[in-house]
Amino acid sequence: MGRKYFGTDGVRGRANVFPMTAEMALRIGAAAGRYFRNDGGTAHRVVIGKDTRLSSYMFESALTAGLTSTGMNVLLLGPVPTPAVGLLTSSMRADFGIMISASHNPHHDNGIKFFGPDGFKLSDQAELEIEALIDQGAEPAQAENIGRAKRIDDGLFRYVERAKSSFPNGMRLDGLKIVVDCANGAAYRAAPTVLWELGADVVSVGVSPNGKNINENCGSTKPQTASEAVVAHGAHLGLCLDGDADRLIIIDENGKVADGDQIMGLMASRWAAEDKLSGNALVATVMSNLGLERFLQGHGIGLERTNVGDRYVVERMRDGGFNLGGEQSGHIVMTDYATTGDGLMAGLQFMAEMIRTGKAASELANIFEPVPQMLENVKFSAGQTPLDNDTVRAAIASAEADLVGSGRLLIRKSGTEPLIRVMAECEHPDLLQNVVGAVVASIKEATR
Repeated sequence: MGRKYFGTDGVRGRANVFPMTAEMALRIGAAAGRYFRNDGGTAHRVVIGKDTRLSSYMFESALTAGLTSTGMNVLLLGPVPTPAVGLLTSSMRADFGIMISASHNPHHDNGIKFFGPDGFKLSDQAELEIEALIDQGAEPAQAENIGRAKRIDDGLFRYVERAKSSFPNGMRLDGLKIVVDCANGAAYRAAPTVLWELGADVVSVGVSPNGKNINENCGSTKPQTASEAVVAHGAHLGLCLDGDADRLIIIDENGKVADGDQIMGLMASRWAAEDKLSGNALVATVMSNLGLERFLQGHGIGLERTNVGDRYVVERMRDGGFNLGGEQSGHIVMTDYATTGDGLMAGLQFMAEMIRTGKAASELANIFEPVPQMLENVKFSAGQTPLDNDTVRAAIASAEADLVGSGRLLIRKSGTEPLIRVMAECEHPDLLQNVVGAVVASIKEATR
């Protein structure tokens, strides 16, 4: 049975357009409240964090109304990174947690992500049961059992201290000049604070949110701003976070960008050498580069691949007892420290390796030669199903045949945006361009 409202990472869409409306958020809040308060008892609580989008305030109020109507007590954290919600849900003994964010998407989008009482994202089954309650309508609490809502002033401080505690004991960032790009998002206060308190000379970018500039020409999806800042300020490296700070992209001292595959490869090889890599394997998605797989094989490390989405990475990690995983996009999940991707903590691990080895960021951020990879996105309209088109299917089959023995093709619908993602890897650049171009052209024709 397919999910009706939930995608790969919660409910997401354009603000004030179904399903991301205030009315729907109220229903979602009530349904989630009823789902987690199924024993009918008292003293149930939920923590809510948000990013800096203008619409996040609207959704915070609507969710709070729905949750309190079913008897949930709501603890409002304000603007905090997504990983902070996962951590605080568990440490504050909440029944569940909610993060209001559309991550790396533009300001006009928003989303609602859920965390269970253990701080990990919900299973597909739990989301299906909440969806059923959304459609049925959740029974409200008796008047005397309506919940309360209050602001939690120390939520940010708690996360800052937790992030600092993930850095090796006794190690400092003194002498390092670091550019940190917070994407005008949820980490605009937390990330610079952590880096400064650990001793770094901090150059902050993307720390002036106005509700509409989140991810705008900054952050992990637009690293050019941080790259220019690193070179201009003579920094040792740059850390690019996304709107909710669960992603990281590294900029070396020359302004060169390194993605999540490079970061994961570095961490996996280091942890394996120290016998700290549980299961001696890294968990990554089907999008991760073939070059990463070859690098890991050369170090005797396994690679477990999953569907795209950090929640699927985490599910495999938990099922297999692995402690390191992530995505090429920069989600780095370290379950020794956090319950979901944490861009800041991943950056601290990278800098710890710089200090430990005495090597520059450029030596550590490019540890394997990636196989040429090409990714193109094709937009489609509501109601269109281009992947069911016979011409598109024929183009995909032809491309797969051309790549046999020399590469691979991956076609998928985005779980968060109306996009078809066409990705291919191939040792031969000309062939790579030809197969991607042919598939993209067929999809565009089918969506006209």
